[in-house]
Amino acid sequence: MSEVATLPTTRDEDWRYADRDYLAAANPDAINHWRTLDVPAGETRREVQIHSSGETTPGMVDRLRVHVGAGGRFEAFVTIAGGKYQRVEIEVTLEEGAHFEFGGVTLGGDDKVQEFVTRTIHAHPNATSNQVVRAVQWGHSTGNFLGRIEVARDAQKTNAAQNFRAILLEKGASANTKPELEIFADDVLCAHGAAIGQLDEMARYYMASRGIAPHVAKKLLVQAFIGDAFVAVEDDQARDRMLEETLAFLEDTL
Repeated sequence: MSEVATLPTTRDEDWRYADRDYLAAANPDAINHWRTLDVPAGETRREVQIHSSGETTPGMVDRLRVHVGAGGRFEAFVTIAGGKYQRVEIEVTLEEGAHFEFGGVTLGGDDKVQEFVTRTIHAHPNATSNQVVRAVQWGHSTGNFLGRIEVARDAQKTNAAQNFRAILLEKGASANTKPELEIFADDVLCAHGAAIGQLDEMARYYMASRGIAPHVAKKLLVQAFIGDAFVAVEDDQARDRMLEETLAFLEDTL
């Protein structure tokens, strides 16, 4: 089989919104590489990342496969601010009583394509997961979130949620989401929500009526919007640093 045949294409469901030019030219070994992480039972691991490669970089795919032991916890907080194509994919398998917490932000501009793809496997009872993704897009950029939750037959008392919201600052920008729930247990709580739109004009009007300058009001609203993705960061300093570094990419836009 040739190397080209091993590459995914936009006909594959999990790559449907990807940049086809990047996929056609990508190195098969690089694009199919998975990092792996084992979280021991009862322990916590956290990844905090900001992907900000420049315009000359053709693309980036980061794929992580995590196994969380019983009572363990894995947290991932990621900002994608670079281009032209950037994809962060996380697959998590949860043992009994384990938890997965994910917060992701995409920041667009130009014709960037940025996406999060997650697969959360609730393999045993009493595990929980929560995913919050926020997209801020402008120019002709696209922000995507494909989130799949799988609940095994014996995984009773599962509690899983995912939420995606996107703000489109300009008419040419877009966002896509594809939530999936595959549930074989009957005593579970699983929920997903999605909303795509513009900044809240009523909130902007209210802030203007209180003497807040339009550019300041816009920045505050976007800051609150992005901050949702980092609420679960328990370390206050880490959370503030993540938010500040993320907002820094928006300085010329807001």
